[in-house]
Amino acid sequence: MGNEKKLSGISWQDFKELPLAEKGEYFQAPPCHTLIAQQFSRAQLEELCALATKIRRISKRREGSNFLRTLLSDHRAMLYFAQPSSRTYLSFSSACKLLGLSTIDVRDSKTSSEVKGESPEDTIRTFSSYADMIIMRHPVGGFAERVAWMLSNTNRPIPVLNAGSGADQHPTQALLDIYTLERSFEKIGGIDGKSVAFVGDLARGRTVRSLAWLLTLYTDVKVYFVAPEQLQIGADVLELLDAAGMEYEVTQDFAAVMPKSDALYMTRIQDEWDVEGESTTIDTASFCINEEHLDVLKETAVIMHPLPRRKEISTDIDNDPRAMYWRQMRNGMWARAALILTTFDRQDEVNEYYADYDK
Repeated sequence: MGNEKKLSGISWQDFKELPLAEKGEYFQAPPCHTLIAQQFSRAQLEELCALATKIRRISKRREGSNFLRTLLSDHRAMLYFAQPSSRTYLSFSSACKLLGLSTIDVRDSKTSSEVKGESPEDTIRTFSSYADMIIMRHPVGGFAERVAWMLSNTNRPIPVLNAGSGADQHPTQALLDIYTLERSFEKIGGIDGKSVAFVGDLARGRTVRSLAWLLTLYTDVKVYFVAPEQLQIGADVLELLDAAGMEYEVTQDFAAVMPKSDALYMTRIQDEWDVEGESTTIDTASFCINEEHLDVLKETAVIMHPLPRRKEISTDIDNDPRAMYWRQMRNGMWARAALILTTFDRQDEVNEYYADYDK
């Protein structure tokens, strides 16, 4: 302790130019921002997943739920969502309430002084006066990093949790995805040795970018990137996976990948990033899954989706035991509660409570 790299000790320009893996080293010291997938170690993921499970189990009893609500009742969080969101917003809001963390929120920058010409940085600096944590989603990639650096260089540094940044990162979605995979595979050896297929709009899917990296922390995981050529995963992601030594395959043949996969991670077309409606010209019919495909899937396979979905997953398979996307959404509340609690360094209280609670 004491030798950690801190954002207060580096200029914005120097920090901005660092490789992703090196940036992650600056988020371990207080105020402990969560900004990129590359900041996590496997040990941290396992601790967070274990904590999420303890929180989930404790909350099932009234006395446990009451205990959880005392943990962060002395803190406040600002939910600043400058980009449309329902699942991520409600998941974070529910996680905060689960822990007794009071919240204030802005869900549209048009309701702030930005409409008067105030810079987004000044807006958030103002918000930070009223809260002990900023949970933010923003359409501009890298903006959460900018905010974290700025707040770390003030006389009141507070943690920033990135709830989605442009088209580049969504670390807390990746965290809940890892938790879902851990729960799904806990009786068959965990995530190690599994094959995961990412399907759909991979070029603009920030959830895929973050989760693909986290999977490099596990042993003998193989990844398939299945997409139309125009929506295929970017070279920058593949370069990171190459550096990590991950085995992967880039393909358009979804039919061939289905029976090999332990997890299918389906995604929708991200046409909110279109410039001139170019997504409407892409044929995605062969990158969907429906009831007729269930027979070729492994019995132990899981189907995931960060939602919202369109036609890439038929509603006919919603009740199949391998359809994990509804549990995946609920897992977001537990995983984010674990992350928030750890950010405030209050996880030991849950661990101690659970040691007696589980007897």
